[in-house]
Amino acid sequence: MIQFFFEDVDPLPFDKKTIGWLRTIIENENKKQGKITYVFCTDEALLKINQEYLQHDYFTDIITFDYVKGTTISADIFVSLPRIKDNATTHNKSFNSEVHRVLAHGILHLCGYKDKTPEESTLMREKEDFYLAQM
Repeated sequence: MIQFFFEDVDPLPFDKKTIGWLRTIIENENKKQGKITYVFCTDEALLKINQEYLQHDYFTDIITFDYVKGTTISADIFVSLPRIKDNATTHNKSFNSEVHRVLAHGILHLCGYKDKTPEESTLMREKEDFYLAQM
């Protein structure tokens, strides 16, 4: 099950196509879908989560709480909609494209991809671009 929740932000109209696309990413990465919950929120809410759970004192666009068991991926994924809007402007991308990039980014983390080193970030971006092209 993939669910979307919105806290103190306007909801986005995700449809069956988006959910099917996310399932395709999971299947293509040889994983099984468990319960994945996306919670869209404000910058301030995500900053509080970042400070409380990760001891990081900065804004971010996504935080993924990974509950993966074996090949079944499950998670709570928190996403800042204001950060996505800013990133879309900064990177000269559409808001819709940036939303989908972040959705894929969370799934790719659950599939084992990291982005802490330059090499990991490059691979993550390549995977994001590959799946965005299939959207």
